[in-house]
Amino acid sequence: MLGEYRIEGRRAADISASVERAVGEGKLPPGELLPPMRELAVELGVNPNTVAAAYRMLRDRGVIETAGRRGSRVRPRPASAPRDALRVEVPDGARDLSGGSPDPALLPPLGAALAAAAERARTDPVLYGRPAVDTGFEQAARAALAHDGVPQGPLAVTSGSLDGIERVLAAHLRPGDAVAVEDPGWGSVLDLVPALGMRAVPVAVDDDGPLADSADRALAQGARALIVTCRAQNPTGAAIGAGRARELRAVLARHPHTLLVEDDHAHGIVDLPLHPLAGATTHWALVRSVAKAYGPDLRLAVLTGDAVTMDRVRGRQRLGSGWVSHVLQDAVLHLWRTGAVDAAQVAASYGRRREALVAALRARGLAAHGRSGMNVWVPVPDETAVVTRLLQAGWGVSPGARFRLASPPGIRLTVSPLAVADTEKVADAVASATFSLPGGRYD
Repeated sequence: MLGEYRIEGRRAADISASVERAVGEGKLPPGELLPPMRELAVELGVNPNTVAAAYRMLRDRGVIETAGRRGSRVRPRPASAPRDALRVEVPDGARDLSGGSPDPALLPPLGAALAAAAERARTDPVLYGRPAVDTGFEQAARAALAHDGVPQGPLAVTSGSLDGIERVLAAHLRPGDAVAVEDPGWGSVLDLVPALGMRAVPVAVDDDGPLADSADRALAQGARALIVTCRAQNPTGAAIGAGRARELRAVLARHPHTLLVEDDHAHGIVDLPLHPLAGATTHWALVRSVAKAYGPDLRLAVLTGDAVTMDRVRGRQRLGSGWVSHVLQDAVLHLWRTGAVDAAQVAASYGRRREALVAALRARGLAAHGRSGMNVWVPVPDETAVVTRLLQAGWGVSPGARFRLASPPGIRLTVSPLAVADTEKVADAVASATFSLPGGRYD
């Protein structure tokens, strides 16, 4: 156990730092079994409660995981190794389809909106004591949510979707709790859950979103929260339709104390209606980011939920960041009021490219997926080999390992940098990279 490495320290903080340092330096690899607490206490000459406190710190930081009598191990993917580290380095001259960012040509110019926000800040500066959410912004956000059938609840503004999701999870859960997540799913969420000391439980996904049976199984096995993507799921493009929403609501009715978190990051870039699950459980939250439609650097999302959840989130926010800049809120409100983004045109632009690529891939025998949004997911037999061969052919794509827990391998292609005329060339390259592998036919 531990090979030649010796854990050191007399205090809990020193013991945990010794383990975390070894993990960071690669001396304790992922999956390494740590000594039982009593055994390590004897070796270090400390009270077992001191070692227990050290292990608890390591769990809270997402460095180790504990499985009862099977002991404590270094996490297969420590929180210090985010999935973005799996991003490929695209060489000069190659086309980069790995980024996941919106098409800059479809983002609105921000000059007028920022100028209007700056003028308001000059004439009516925001000082301490003002409400965290601007009144006009709140009214516009509430109207949009109500139009989409989201139940009325208190509203907050967060610094993007991930910030909102983290705040909601932290408001209800504790280290060690299990969280049901989409698989494949957004890599940042798959990183966030263990970073909070929680355990991710995979829920299978098809083109209509999370499978009801898989979600039911995860919740029956003890998952206390379920995170779902409403539309343009990353990486598969899945979107929850009316039928799947009914199935998932039925599942949640059997688990009414589940914390439900919905991510509607694609609002403004899709033409599929929202079928919210909000209100199906006692505690719920829906977060709606402006990043994809208006620009990632605006760092702003609308968060709503049940009264208890939002009271906890807003109370903790007051003690931390306080509020998201009213200058940004005013700029986004100006963009909304002036109709700076035509959602139908943006959705159609992404749709033409995405549908052309999916059709071209399927015509070549590849089971491509991309119902909505800007990404296409392609199952492949060996994603490392396919990614490498595509790089050699001049195309950079994302390896599926960034998005997977237990689901089969695949690759993600972002259509934002593509023209429809490019899709045949991309499909040829993906097919060549896939079918040249042993057993490469993937239907």
